[in-house]
Amino acid sequence: MAENCARCAHKNAPGSCVSIVPIFSALSDAEIGEVASITTDARFDKGSLIYFAGKEGRKLYIIHQGKVKISRIGDNGKAQVIRILGPGEFFGELSILGNAVLSDYAEALEPCSMCMIDGVRLKALMGKYPSIALKVMEELSIRLSKAESLIEDISLRPAENRLAQAILDLAEGRSEFELPTTKGDFASQLGMTQETLSRKLSLLQKQKLILTKGLRGIKILDEEGLAKAANAEKE
Repeated sequence: MAENCARCAHKNAPGSCVSIVPIFSALSDAEIGEVASITTDARFDKGSLIYFAGKEGRKLYIIHQGKVKISRIGDNGKAQVIRILGPGEFFGELSILGNAVLSDYAEALEPCSMCMIDGVRLKALMGKYPSIALKVMEELSIRLSKAESLIEDISLRPAENRLAQAILDLAEGRSEFELPTTKGDFASQLGMTQETLSRKLSLLQKQKLILTKGLRGIKILDEEGLAKAANAEKE
């Protein structure tokens, strides 16, 4: 897929984008305006690559609208979805902080608008406003913790346990919701094939714990039973 980037027509997009990002939450309105003044804005069509592995990043990308998939390609040629990001979240930070080339791929899952901050200017901002650096470190520590938990789950927990827990996490207390991405990407995030995902969804449905609806819809029929399935010991 070819990279597709065009300037946003909406002049307030960068300011709006910066104002919803948690890493800038400790800044005053005037300081947020200062950050917004050094951002550039861009739009990406659904399916467009925002960047790819091997490219020099040197930019922090902040999502204003839309969803972005971050993935890596393994030695076996298979894609592993790392995370799905939405409005207010950022990516591309490792190429700035570590001065290394990018090792992953960022793809727009739907039409996206975002603002970008040049790495050199971002580092200058971190020196001027240490709270930004602290917030970035906090977010990175959360992501590292989630990555470690996922590795542990894939190694130690059966696929049905991981799936049941993922459904509960995505539901966020709701009885019915839609997957934020395709079933193929959802399976990749959980460290399983799409075929395995389909079998495990069918199993949970036969157990009357959930009901699948359409391509992405899931209705939880028995939240308590699903929680037990998530924590069941491997036989």
